[in-house]
Amino acid sequence: MIKFVKRAEIRKADSFKIRTIAILLSLMLLGIFLLVLKFNPLEVYAAIIEGSFGSAYTMKQTLIKAIPLIITSLGISIAFKMQFWNIGGEGQILVGALFASYFAFKFPQMAKVPLLLIMFSAGILGGGLWALIAAFLKGKWKTNETIVTLMLNYIAIKIITYLQYGPWKDKNAMGFPKMPNFTPSATLPQVLGIHMGWIVAFILVIIVYIFMKYTKKGYEVSVLGESEKTAIYSGIKIKETMYVAIFLSGALCGIAGVIQASAVSRTLTLQVSGGAGFTAIIITWLSALSAPIIVIVAILFAALLEGASFIQTSFGIPEAAAQLIQAVILFFVLGSEFFTRYKISFKDQSYVSGININEVKVSEIIKDECNIKEGE
Repeated sequence: MIKFVKRAEIRKADSFKIRTIAILLSLMLLGIFLLVLKFNPLEVYAAIIEGSFGSAYTMKQTLIKAIPLIITSLGISIAFKMQFWNIGGEGQILVGALFASYFAFKFPQMAKVPLLLIMFSAGILGGGLWALIAAFLKGKWKTNETIVTLMLNYIAIKIITYLQYGPWKDKNAMGFPKMPNFTPSATLPQVLGIHMGWIVAFILVIIVYIFMKYTKKGYEVSVLGESEKTAIYSGIKIKETMYVAIFLSGALCGIAGVIQASAVSRTLTLQVSGGAGFTAIIITWLSALSAPIIVIVAILFAALLEGASFIQTSFGIPEAAAQLIQAVILFFVLGSEFFTRYKISFKDQSYVSGININEVKVSEIIKDECNIKEGE
């Protein structure tokens, strides 16, 4: 009889093997799918790589897509470390962009450096406070943070939609419902051909790593995530630690929103988040909440997104088919996580009619030893 047994631990080499097998299986299944569509699987796979890393331009585009994924994943990892299930990355990105855009629209002629600093400060405050709503409700009334953070996403969408069609509508857009474009002062400069968001992301990876590994508050977040009873026994202030961690989680998502609005969209739109808030949840989980690993996984995800877009134009593959390719790979990779935590075990044949023969043998040995001692 086959059953699944929880692993006590797993070696890194075995974990790598399991994930590699999962990816190979997904590619085999997709190969059959592509053959049915009359495409050469090897050519399609090569095109995905070429579309994401084949030239300097595609590499830059991949990195641009990876930046918000990295920063948002860092934010979500802090919440997840405390076992606070922050599903509201999308809303926190949007609100961070919203707060930053207010100053971009209000002071369009301000000097670049002070304006960008104000925008980032506003984005940090906006994203942090938006996440803090769910933390406050959980601390006050024990609400479910998964539901609250998810619902806050839709509230953020409705707020921006209202502003887009109402108070912040561009008067020069001839009635088209859009907001004004940012002035050059509110736009992030480029460094090495890519907007400087990659520098921000790199710095944040280091800061989050140090915060979680080498600071008292980071340690308290980890302890609280492991056991609330242990945290209370250790004298950790539960609510204070939760509020700080969740504010930081939302603040990082807010920073991602500022970067996307300033450097990519160059205005405030509903497309600022681009699904990064939801994709970051998967990235964070696959990265085992590790900041350095988040960078690698996020870049691979961005490459998959960029490569899927490339094959649509180069092979004429429908968008739905390209999305299916992404979905199947993700499904197998996520499925492999189960086998890193559990292993297949075949029920021992020594169990007969519910009796463990091995246990009977052990009991007989004990009886024999007792008899020998009595004989002595």
